[in-house]
Parts: sequence; C-alpha cells; structure tokens
Amino acid sequence: MTETVRESRRRSLLKAVSWRVLATATTILIAWAVYRDIKPALAIGGIEFLAKFIVYYLHERAWQIFPRSPAAHS
Repeated sequence: MTETVRESRRRSLLKAVSWRVLATATTILIAWAVYRDIKPALAIGGIEFLAKFIVYYLHERAWQIFPRSPAAHS
C-alpha cells in the first residue's frame, strides 16, 4: 500500500517564499550587472518574484496530487 504524506499549505508557502528571495536576489544582481542601474534591476526583480512565486506555489501544490512511493520514505 502506498502512503500519501501531505505537505501543509503553510510549509509549501514558506518554501516558496524562501526560494523566491534567494532566486530574486540573484536576478536583481544579474540585472544590475547588465544595466548598471538599480531601478530597472529592482523592477525586473519585483516582476520576476511575483510571477515565479505564483508558478512555484502552484507547482508544489500540484505535486500533492501524486502519492509518494514507499522507497521515498526510507
């Protein structure tokens, strides 16, 4: 029998936030290196944060539909 272990919505949300902060900081640094101007770098980072945060959270929740295999628990 395959046991399904569910991750809470709160945990998925916290994982999404922590990852997005790290990833967005990287995007802002890259944009700053290209433009040498903080305004467009922050604008790009802000748009990227919101778009990818939503996509990541939905992706995490979609994975909750599938049961985990017994081998994943060992």
